[in-house]
Amino acid sequence: MKGNKKVNSFIYDVPTKVYFGENQLKGNLGQEIKKYGDKVLMVYGGGSIKKIGLYEKIIKELQSVKIKVFEFSGIEPNPRHTAINDAIKICKENNIDSILAVGGGSVIDSCKLIAAGKYYDGDAWDFVIGKIKIEKVMPIVTILTLAATGSEMNGTAVISNMNTNQKKSIKSPLLLPKVSFLDPSITYTVDQYQTACGSVDILSHIMETYFARNTGLYMLDKVMEGLMKTVIKYAKIAYNEPQNYEARANLMWASSWAINGFVRNDKQPNIWICHLLEHQLSAFYNITHGLGLAIVTPHFLEYALNENTIERYYQFGINVWNIDSNLSKMEVARKSIEHLKKFFFEELNLTNNLTDLKIDSSRFEEMANRICANGAIEGFIDLHKEDVIKILKECQ
Repeated sequence: MKGNKKVNSFIYDVPTKVYFGENQLKGNLGQEIKKYGDKVLMVYGGGSIKKIGLYEKIIKELQSVKIKVFEFSGIEPNPRHTAINDAIKICKENNIDSILAVGGGSVIDSCKLIAAGKYYDGDAWDFVIGKIKIEKVMPIVTILTLAATGSEMNGTAVISNMNTNQKKSIKSPLLLPKVSFLDPSITYTVDQYQTACGSVDILSHIMETYFARNTGLYMLDKVMEGLMKTVIKYAKIAYNEPQNYEARANLMWASSWAINGFVRNDKQPNIWICHLLEHQLSAFYNITHGLGLAIVTPHFLEYALNENTIERYYQFGINVWNIDSNLSKMEVARKSIEHLKKFFFEELNLTNNLTDLKIDSSRFEEMANRICANGAIEGFIDLHKEDVIKILKECQ
């Protein structure tokens, strides 16, 4: 906070109970779910939880307290509202008491809409577009298998409608999971690509709060800088040493705290423009969210760098990347972006352009129209439709 500027007032309330560490499922999972009834819908993605033995452990724990398990599998990345509607039918037909999400952000986000959809007779997409308000949800319990979105500790879900090429978020305190199990050892089998993409997502959640127009609490800036340094350090270790518990643990806990509202409280209002850009890309081309963010973020930072914004880049460069503070502010700012690029594209080996993903500029104007449908975006800098198109073109 500078001068006499007052920090925005806020309310912080994240009541999710977290079991963190190895073997926390044993003796705890069944008891937590039993609080909500005897029937649970377990939702997961592909067959990876069976390959690593997690499925068997879950079933054993639930059976030990006589919970009847119904299953819904096949949740895809960029989760579809159509699959959510199918899962809701199971909940209604069997009078399910609670939802158990076993997976990463796509599975957990899907479960949030499933939990709300049990009490609504229409399409789950109606919640996403604001046609109907969420007023009641089933209790949600999560077992995290991928550190990335932080959905295990927030009330936000991001859902895709492939019929209309839309990817939108919905937020409600009712969507907060009741309990989340975070065992870093479960993520040992996450491959290098997903580890990289997940780490970019975590970092982006922090950066898009850090690079805000409003000055906030010094304390929260220091927390964000520490979180960013943590992700940068341990992403590289987890990428090269997948069974390094310390690395996996730090990424997993950073994932939750990057986006559970703690560091964001005094930065309101703030628009996450990189996420808005990426959501359009993955809505049309179904690319991995973290990869899209890796491509978009450096170009947005380059576009937003000017004499009015340079101070934030300077702090970022010095406090996160340890760049020499004796250099000019512009030198530090530019070097900070170069360090970020090296991290994304050399150390995590992610693709650095849209062309390699077979994405051309044919949809850019349509994307920009959607992003700026209500006028300019007032984020870190103001962005108009023309600005959005220019940034996307720079990503090619």
